[in-house]
Amino acid sequence: MSDVRRLYRSTTNKVLGGVCNGMAKYFNMDPTIVRLLWLLLTLIGGAGILAYIICWIVIPEEPFGA
Repeated sequence: MSDVRRLYRSTTNKVLGGVCNGMAKYFNMDPTIVRLLWLLLTLIGGAGILAYIICWIVIPEEPFGA
């Protein structure tokens, strides 16, 4: 059987919507680095805000106990 990784928003370690921590878990990165990348994307043209909102809506919340 294959080990399928799924992208979820974090319910435990979140600052705003859990998107950054969920992406950090998925890509096996530090959440601070992902948050800094979102901030950089936001400061360069404001695209980070729109992308974050879209991710917040599209990415499902982490199942209980996962």
